[in-house]
Amino acid sequence: MRRFLIIFTFATLFATALSMQNTLSAQTTSESALPVTLNAGEWKAGHIQGVAVDSDRRYVYVSFTTLLVKLDMQGNVIGTVTGLIGHLGCLEWCEADGRLYGSLEYKNDAIGRPILERENAGRAVEDGFYVAVFDVDKINREGMNAERDGVMKTVFLRTVLDDYKASVTCAGSSVEHRYGCSGFDGISFGPKFGKSGRDGKQYLTIAYGIYGDSARTDNDYQVLLQYDTSDWARYESAISQNNIHRNGPEAPDGVYFVLTGTKNWGVQQLEYDKHSDLWLLGTYKSRKPHFNNFTLFAVKGDAKPRRTRLQGVDYAAKQSVLPLAPLGDSDATYPSIRGWRYDCAVGLCSLGDGDFFIAKSKKRDGIQSGIISRLRFTPTAQDSPFVRY
Repeated sequence: MRRFLIIFTFATLFATALSMQNTLSAQTTSESALPVTLNAGEWKAGHIQGVAVDSDRRYVYVSFTTLLVKLDMQGNVIGTVTGLIGHLGCLEWCEADGRLYGSLEYKNDAIGRPILERENAGRAVEDGFYVAVFDVDKINREGMNAERDGVMKTVFLRTVLDDYKASVTCAGSSVEHRYGCSGFDGISFGPKFGKSGRDGKQYLTIAYGIYGDSARTDNDYQVLLQYDTSDWARYESAISQNNIHRNGPEAPDGVYFVLTGTKNWGVQQLEYDKHSDLWLLGTYKSRKPHFNNFTLFAVKGDAKPRRTRLQGVDYAAKQSVLPLAPLGDSDATYPSIRGWRYDCAVGLCSLGDGDFFIAKSKKRDGIQSGIISRLRFTPTAQDSPFVRY
């Protein structure tokens, strides 16, 4: 009897240990389902501009200014979209409709002209700002054309163009581009500002690019526009880059301002993280020495906008201003400006569980590449808010 009890006890312990091992193995497999690092390939294009992930179907999408790349989780190229002579920037995967969204700019400025030269377009292009919507199921081979292969439609954003082309009086002088608007780059889906509930209605939110002119005072805010896209099917149109269309909403459903100090080219990466209920704004550095050079900022998802006048903007009436979250380090001169000195300006993608994909750009002999890393987000950290595995 005693021998039986010993054997029974040993068998029970062994079974428990085996079960725990299987559980731990499953957890490890689950946790490692997305790679810790991913090589985005080498491309003759512009530098990496944005990253988006379809975690369910296990694809990663990367923009290289005029090129979209579709990868699997091992870094194998599934397909590419080429033929763009505009600037394809930040990307956003939409779980609701299973499509990929990106910012797309056509303009004849310091960004647009070099793109036309590099792509040998041999022509000027009409200014225009669009949300590009990709039917990713059709992207199944390299070298697909954005105009001819039916993989991309676009929606025109009239308000962005109006601000880009406007002339205003700032500090007694006439200047071009209202609020310093150079177009837009950051793009993400998330809840309406001021409304609690991360699972509620999602709005497509875009963030202006801002010219970093240190001589003007009206470019110290980041500008965020929110759109209800539930009726956008009527606007979505294939684009001819020889005769770009103007099909899009008359106005956004909300316009918001965030005081960060001037950032050269504004918000490059905009991302809503459902896990922390935070909007993250990734930027380049400022050209104005009196602002602390934070390059990553956070706004709470339920932050209440306050109607107030914009400092340094003589020509604007009261606007809806969002406060920055009390996270990261603080600016001694401007206590309300808080953030991190962390570089994520070329690729920032929430994975929904506290992890992010963050891209770093590399260039060698005229060939662009990018390394994408999976990092853990720790918003309470004062210095670096991302931790490596």
